[in-house]
Amino acid sequence: MTPCCAPRPPYRLCDPQGRPYFLWDVDLTLDPVMAHLRSPDDATRLYWTGVVLRQAKPDDAIVLLGPASIQSAVPRLSGRLGRMEPFWTWLTERWAGHG
Repeated sequence: MTPCCAPRPPYRLCDPQGRPYFLWDVDLTLDPVMAHLRSPDDATRLYWTGVVLRQAKPDDAIVLLGPASIQSAVPRLSGRLGRMEPFWTWLTERWAGHG
């Protein structure tokens, strides 16, 4: 099932210096963030997945990570998603119910 979402166009994800709007606490551009999300190191990939799930607009997180990646990460990030945890848990349960 494809989620209905309204992600930001790529040119609106970043400020004029190339930093994604959701990285308020670290000075990285989008390319290194995407590299971390594709890292072969499970801990690195999981950490940055958590950053995106906590801090990015949900529609943007879905586009950046993909539903399958989110579904596999959410249970492993239990207790580390802050106020967004109930939302991601609810959404991944709905996705699972739709196959």
